[in-house]
Amino acid sequence: MSMFGKLFGAGGGKAGKGGPTPQEAIQRLRDTEEMLSKKQEFLEKKIEQELTAAKKHGTKNKRAALQALKRKKRYEKQLAQIDGTLSTIEFQREALENANTNTEVLKNMGYAAKAMKAAHDNMDIDKVDELMQDIADQQELAEEISTAISKPVGFGEEFDEDELMAELEELEQEELDKNLLEISGPETVPLPNVPSIALPSKPAKKKEEEDEDMKELESWAGTI
Repeated sequence: MSMFGKLFGAGGGKAGKGGPTPQEAIQRLRDTEEMLSKKQEFLEKKIEQELTAAKKHGTKNKRAALQALKRKKRYEKQLAQIDGTLSTIEFQREALENANTNTEVLKNMGYAAKAMKAAHDNMDIDKVDELMQDIADQQELAEEISTAISKPVGFGEEFDEDELMAELEELEQEELDKNLLEISGPETVPLPNVPSIALPSKPAKKKEEEDEDMKELESWAGTI
């Protein structure tokens, strides 16, 4: 017999033979607490009445005053007993409520354990390992397929990578040389068109006069 069967099997047998359930016992204790609380209120009123009577008779009727005080003492004693009884009942009720709560918790845990066992009955740890291994293999295969698909396909055309790189470097060098020539070469500036009309020639005589004037100016400057 399992642990939960031992716990709940015995209790179920007693309940089946007519024993009170925890809920019934708790309710009865609460009813008893209510009854005793009403008795407390009654005794407190009686104590107040007897005390008033003792004060009323006082020195006028000592015998009546003493009887009232005696009754007051008995009521106070009963009230103290009820206080103790209420404390005991309250403690018992709380303990029973806690026990009932623990019983329900254990019962629910037992149901959960049975449900978990039933869920695991159809599971084999070896099959679980095989399933996880299959999942890992399929993931690896999917990754390989993705890698293969992502590679560029030449559709039968194969080229020498070194030859292509050399051709590319040659083209780059030609472009660089062309740019250098354009930078270092003479700048081509369009020249103005030669006028079609002939310029007037300077008279020779005027040219000779100007030469003589220059010579005189130079000789004068040398005498200074």
